[in-house]
Amino acid sequence: MAFIQYLTFDGEDLPEPDSYEVSMDDVEADSSGQTEAGTTQRDVVRFGVHTISVSFSVTAKWMKKLTVYKQKSKIAVDFFDTETAAAVSAEMYISGYKVKREADSSYGGLWGVSFTLNEF
Repeated sequence: MAFIQYLTFDGEDLPEPDSYEVSMDDVEADSSGQTEAGTTQRDVVRFGVHTISVSFSVTAKWMKKLTVYKQKSKIAVDFFDTETAAAVSAEMYISGYKVKREADSSYGGLWGVSFTLNEF
């Protein structure tokens, strides 16, 4: 089986994630909702905006790298799109960044890092 590169940030390949979930949502205008007559009106501004929830078990070196990416306002992301089973490029930002220690070692430990990538 061929190796799939799930995520690349600014041209740098990230390690294989422990979990990887892609969702696509539509962005609706404020005018969307229910009318006085009780019918639903949907004014879609953008279709298929990607959101990726991901978690990693990484070394301290990778934890520091991911923290630097978290602080950027915009990241060029290449990701594996589960709808098309192909690589897709998008500008994204990180939200919900969490780090927890998984194990301790003389090499700086093993760290659990999780976050959500949101497409602009």
